[in-house]
Amino acid sequence: MPRFLALDASTEACSVAYCGEHGVTELFVEAPREHMQRLLPMVDEVLAGQGLALRDLDAIAFARGPGSFTGLRICLGVVQGLAFGANLPVIPVSTLAALAQSALDVHPVPAGARILSAIDARMDEVYWGRFECGVDGLVRALGDEQVSAPEQVIAPAPLCFGIGSGWNYGARMPRDACAVIDAAALPRAGAVARLALPLWSAGAAVSAEEALPVYLRDNVAWAKNP
Repeated sequence: MPRFLALDASTEACSVAYCGEHGVTELFVEAPREHMQRLLPMVDEVLAGQGLALRDLDAIAFARGPGSFTGLRICLGVVQGLAFGANLPVIPVSTLAALAQSALDVHPVPAGARILSAIDARMDEVYWGRFECGVDGLVRALGDEQVSAPEQVIAPAPLCFGIGSGWNYGARMPRDACAVIDAAALPRAGAVARLALPLWSAGAAVSAEEALPVYLRDNVAWAKNP
C-alpha cells in the first residue's frame, strides 16, 4: 500500500490528509484567505500524527483545480517545495472530482449514480464536471470539465446529485434534474488522497516541475485564440 500526503486549497477550505495502510487521516478547516499560513503547519501535524517524515512517503497528491486562482497557486507552491525537498513524485487530482468524491462521504450515493460538481467561478460563471459513482466507491469523469454561465450547465441523466457552491446560483442551475442538492459541500484532501490511489497505479504521477494547476478559464481562452 503506497503512502500519500494530499493537499487541497482550491476553495475557501484548506485540508491535508494522509493515506496509507490504515486508511485516511485528515485535517480540514474552512479558512478563507488563510491558506498560506495554514497549509504547512497542517502538513507537519498530519505527518507527526503518523510518526512519519516526508522521506517516508511515496508521493504527494494535490487538488490541481479548477478553483481559486490564489489558492491553487499557494497549494502548488507548497507541494512543489515539499516534493523537491524529499525527491517525491506528485499526483494532480481534479478539484471537481474531489468534490464529487467528498459527497460520497456525506450522502448515500449508489453505484451508477451521477454527480454534477459545480464550483462558483465568480464573474457569473461556474466550474462544472459530471461524474459517475463506480462500484468501487470512487468517482469517474463523464466528459471534460468546463466553465460556463450557470444556464449552460448540463446535468447527466438519469439520477443526478448536485454538489458544490455553484448550486448557489439557484434556478439558473439545472435543479429540476438533480435529486439532491448540497451547495455547502467543499472538496477535501481525504477525497484527493483516495482518488490518487488509482492514478498512482495507472502511472499518472509526475515530477514536481511538471505539476501544473488547471484554471479552465486559461484553457477556454487558448481554445478560442489558438
